[in-house]
Amino acid sequence: MTEAVYRLGARAGGSRLSVASVRRPCGVCRPRAREQVAAANSVCIVRAQLLRQPAPVDRHPLEVADLPDPLPVDGEVLIEVEACGVCRTDLQLVEGDLTAHRLPIVPGHQIVGRVVAIGPGGDEALVGQRVGVAWLASTCGQCRFCRSGRENLCDSARFTGWDRDGGFATLVTARSEFVYLLPGDVQAVSAAPLLCGGAIGYRSLRIAGVGPADPDSQPGTLGLFGFGASATCAIQVARYWGWEVYVATRSEREQDRARSLGAVWAGSYDDRVPEDLDAAVTFAPAGAVVIKALESVRKGGTVAINAIHLDHIPEFAYEKLWWERSLRSVANVTRADVWELLALAVRIPIETQVERFSLEAAGEALLALRDGAVSGAAVLEL
Repeated sequence: MTEAVYRLGARAGGSRLSVASVRRPCGVCRPRAREQVAAANSVCIVRAQLLRQPAPVDRHPLEVADLPDPLPVDGEVLIEVEACGVCRTDLQLVEGDLTAHRLPIVPGHQIVGRVVAIGPGGDEALVGQRVGVAWLASTCGQCRFCRSGRENLCDSARFTGWDRDGGFATLVTARSEFVYLLPGDVQAVSAAPLLCGGAIGYRSLRIAGVGPADPDSQPGTLGLFGFGASATCAIQVARYWGWEVYVATRSEREQDRARSLGAVWAGSYDDRVPEDLDAAVTFAPAGAVVIKALESVRKGGTVAINAIHLDHIPEFAYEKLWWERSLRSVANVTRADVWELLALAVRIPIETQVERFSLEAAGEALLALRDGAVSGAAVLEL
């Protein structure tokens, strides 16, 4: 395991990439010969971490397996994985806090790699490109949510590492319209945490009503409750937009890290935030933390709950919610969220602090994440 800090667009030579380097697929689909796909697969051995049955991570439910070569079907690409972030959602899926949609399954949904082949009907220009794959794997494109810019709520949505095999593997397939073109020379480990933690943190800020500050107004006050990979990206976006950020987290090491990233105050969940907050985002999967955040926002404030799974929300007095305070959950991300976050990551630029693990050490990464021993984001480097 190794630890490092990266900026999207920066590499050893110190080069910086422009926002234009983060670009969208052209969407022009041209057929590619099936022979190319077969040739690509004939020389590849797929090594993966496979979950057959959820269990506590200290019982080692993941197993290293050699799987049949994935063959991209119509509209899909085959990606050689370079890095995959390890998310708390992966932990919850492996341990069974989230009900499995499919077993066995390969987890992982913060994938960076290169396209090595495409299926029939795919975009030929994608071959050889550096791409990212995120949580949202596909949607119907036709429902009221998809047609109104809320594809994250699509009833037919499918998710990477939950409904289809993810990036804890040397190869993975993905729908070509759900991959994100990345700068060719970006560090794979620096980009991986942005694809879920960064994107969902960005969406959480927007749900909470956080955006670019009016330069003629007093800065808004934002609370971040929990300080892992997602909050690491969120604080940098909020500071770039001109907000004062207050951080509550149980780890003194994470409190110090929050201050280093511009938090005006950092303390524990038991400490009183010294200012009334205009908005708050909770990252810890604990309902008690949600109540702490609610107690900290002023009249009209919003608490966004950045969690796919929460233990429970304790009973609380209505007075804590009154005066038009709001509680809002955050569900998944849209592709627009990912694109906008990636563009900001280059412009700010966002620094990602990662601890690197090998593919074989995926279980060790999940254990470290469960025990709060990861500073920033855990990333599998292949």
